[in-house]
Amino acid sequence: MALTFDTLGYAKRLQEGGVGDKQAEAHTEAARDFIMVELVTKSDLRAALDTQTLRLGGIVVATVGAAVAIMGFLIRFH
Repeated sequence: MALTFDTLGYAKRLQEGGVGDKQAEAHTEAARDFIMVELVTKSDLRAALDTQTLRLGGIVVATVGAAVAIMGFLIRFH
């Protein structure tokens, strides 16, 4: 999901706070180019968490299966 960033509103807010026009525009462009590209949405985080949860579940199942198999082998041949 893409995030929207109101560059005009952001620049105007900076200007209202006393930042000069050129500086406000530069700050706005920098925020858009370097900060916004690194942000994720809640749905992005949920999807990543779901993926990691599935992977962890697979690892747990494989580990338990391996442990049961090793225990059965040890009991049978001990």
